[in-house]
Amino acid sequence: MKNTLLLLFIFCTSFHPVEDNVFICGSTGAKKYHYNENCRGLSSCSHGVVKKSLKQAKGLGLTLCGWED
Repeated sequence: MKNTLLLLFIFCTSFHPVEDNVFICGSTGAKKYHYNENCRGLSSCSHGVVKKSLKQAKGLGLTLCGWED
């Protein structure tokens, strides 16, 4: 039973990053946030990548990048 619960815990937590910080493009038109600073979705950002808290990013109405979901 312990092994089953441990595996279930590992399986469930592996899909949701535990990080509180995310990365966004510094432009005013940014729509997505990224867990990985080197995400391919940030490759065309010409305004610089900014580190924010996940709470701040969601507060700005940003959603998770499609390359990372």
